[in-house]
Order: sequence, then structure tokens, then C-alpha cells
Amino acid sequence: MLFEGFKLKVVDTGEVKIRLRYGGEGPPLLLLHGHPQTHMMWHHIAPLLARDFTVVMPDLRGYGDSSKPPTTIDHSPYSKRAMARDQIAVMKHLGFTQFAVAGHDRGGRCAYRLALDFPEAVTKLAILDIIPTGEAFKHTNKEFAMGFWHWFFLAQPFDLPEKMIGENPDNFYFRGDRSLFHPEALADYLRCIHQPDTIHAMCEDYRAGASIDLKLDKEDQGIRKISCPVLALWSDHGELPDWYDVLSVWQDWADEVQGRGINCGHYLAEEAPQETYEEFYKFFKA
Repeated sequence: MLFEGFKLKVVDTGEVKIRLRYGGEGPPLLLLHGHPQTHMMWHHIAPLLARDFTVVMPDLRGYGDSSKPPTTIDHSPYSKRAMARDQIAVMKHLGFTQFAVAGHDRGGRCAYRLALDFPEAVTKLAILDIIPTGEAFKHTNKEFAMGFWHWFFLAQPFDLPEKMIGENPDNFYFRGDRSLFHPEALADYLRCIHQPDTIHAMCEDYRAGASIDLKLDKEDQGIRKISCPVLALWSDHGELPDWYDVLSVWQDWADEVQGRGINCGHYLAEEAPQETYEEFYKFFKA
């Protein structure tokens, strides 16, 4: 059984209800999952981190068993700003006004928005296998569009992607080697991606990325910087290090940045859990 000793609960933030799992002792550490996963992606490293930290792992709004609120024309209910507000409310509910945060993939986008919008709350930030949304769109070329085609597909107007994915979710999500994932975690991912409201919410996440999230990044770039220490980790097998100088990009967005590539694919916490944990431990414990 995964997450032995951890507690599972639902927190009502006033805007949405957030499913989360938490456990451990020590300074609070918030872990945010990516697309199209749930908090279960942290099952390898959360028990290790819980020896030194109070680890909190929510399902982002729109994902897992968290709320899927109605959307609006500007997609703001699925903006990373809205997701960041959720995390502030969740941590406050658990008794934490300041905390460290790590985010993978879409969770990383929520995490850096959290650090920008709530600098008084975030003490340290770790981001896994992303660069800022605004940077990605700004540098879009044929290679990016071909490699990250799902960004542009999922952001298409309702309900084209929803209908196409809904016809066969198994054929769209996790098309590669599913043996990368623990069976219990994979079962949670697959259960959720078969739900029409989750498919819609995940599309809204990407529509927000191509609209309001991009707008917010443009407003902040060169004006506001992330003030807390930042750890950037990325996949050495992915496209990021081929397309970008990842550390240099993040140095434009934050005052203090360190990081490196890890010898694995996109799912760092599941493909290289020990190495990812060790990087987290050194950074968050220092």
C-alpha cells in the first residue's frame, strides 16, 4: 500500500474542494503534481521527505478528486493564479502560512505563480521539467509545436479536444511505457482521465495556459522576480535542454537559481526517485 502513515482528506477552500494527502514531521513542504496525473505521482519520494518535512500533496483543481469548477470565457477558474490561491488556502487550513513548494509539469506552473503572487508565503521553490509558460510561447517554433503539439490541441475551443479524447482516453493518455508507473498510482491516473469532467478541466487548464496564464507572465516578466531560492531540475532525455539553456531562462525570472538535468525521462519523481529526492533534500534542508 502506498503512502503508509499518511492521511487523506478533503479541504473546502471556499472556491473549490481539494483532495490531499499529508504526513510527516518538520517544516511544511507542498508537492504539486503534473498533467494528467494526481498527487499519487509523489509516492516514491514523499515517504522519504516525510522523515524531515511535513509533506502536503493536493490534487490540483480540475484534476484527481478535486473540484472541477465551471469555466468562464477568459478561463480564469483554471488559471495558475486560481490554482495558487487554492494552495494558500489548503496550507492555511493545515496551519501553515509559510512553506516550501515543489511542482512538476503543470504543478510547476502553479508553483512559480504561487511564488510570484504570494512571495511572503513561499520560502523555497523547486520546479521540475518546465520553463515559464510565457517563455515557452515566446520561443515557439516548428520544433516546439511538433514536440509539444498537445499544448495547442488541448487549448482548442470547446468541445473539439474533449470529444476526441473522450472517444478513447486510454489511447490519448500515457501512450508510452506504462511500466514507468506503480500500478496503484497508474490506476488512480486512469480512473480520473476517464471522467468527462476531468477531461474538460484538463483542457481548460491548457486553454488558461494559452490565454490568461500567458497574459500574467507577460505582465510580470522583467517587472517582478521570484525572490525565494529556486531549484530547477529537468529531464536529460527530454527536449528542454536541447531547446533552451534552462538555468539561464530561470535566472531571468528569479534572483537565486541552481539546478541540473537528471538522467531520466519527463516523470522525474517516478523514473529517478532517489536522485530527485536527494536533490530535494539538499535544497530544502539547507
